[in-house]
Amino acid sequence: MSDHTTDPMGVFAPGIFEGKTAVVTGGGRGIGKAIALGFARLGADVVIASRKPENLEPTAGEIRAAGVKCLPVTMSIREPDQVDHLVEETLGNFGKIDFLVNNAGGQFPAKPWDISDSGWRAVVDLNLNGTWNMCNRVGKHMLGRREGAIVNIVHVYSFDRGAPAFIHSGAARAGVVNMTRTLAYYYARHGVRVNALAPGSVGTEGLREEEYAKADDDDYEATQVRDIPSHRLGRPEEVAATAAFLCSPAGAYVNGAAIMADGGQYLGPWTDMWDVETI
Repeated sequence: MSDHTTDPMGVFAPGIFEGKTAVVTGGGRGIGKAIALGFARLGADVVIASRKPENLEPTAGEIRAAGVKCLPVTMSIREPDQVDHLVEETLGNFGKIDFLVNNAGGQFPAKPWDISDSGWRAVVDLNLNGTWNMCNRVGKHMLGRREGAIVNIVHVYSFDRGAPAFIHSGAARAGVVNMTRTLAYYYARHGVRVNALAPGSVGTEGLREEEYAKADDDDYEATQVRDIPSHRLGRPEEVAATAAFLCSPAGAYVNGAAIMADGGQYLGPWTDMWDVETI
């Protein structure tokens, strides 16, 4: 068995992102925090964005402790004017954006017949339209510089097996995957790469508090771990390392890809969170 305590970010050359600026949305906690800290460890100055300022300041302190600069910005990717402000603040402080990691998003598990019109629209607006808002504005800046890398975080429910418990997010993220490939086709000739990264179930507080807690199974985590071929949840740092690879020189010829980092979860059985036989 491999040693899962190995530092995934330790494989990168120290300072490989020195002089670079990374923007990470949803960067205050969970996977986004791990990505922001990972890029900081590699030398990048980091802008972290979130709707919740209480998540930003502690993470900003950890990033600065790595010896780089950090700009925390409270904003929502759903609001174009707030996205414009984020870009303006970033360029005003750092002069450029080299990497964009669109990690902000969200969903709630629900049976299809229990989702209201407003619930559907809110999830689609956040995950699909919000990601477009960021790609559109930051992408134009990168095109002008003729360099840059964008990573859109989606999930394993974005593909052709559907999205049990997450029909709204699955539909939106499938749109993000298609958008990623279309942008890559146009941006590649201008030196900008766009890829999607689809984690499986990653052991974050959000997963346990916002998803597992709503399952009928009192120990749904154990059930899902049993069904994931690697028999464990992913680590945020493993997702961060994959994002770093996609932005690094090692990923320079990867464009328009949708890479799964899921321990084989997509290949295994998907146990439902509920008994869905009755409406």
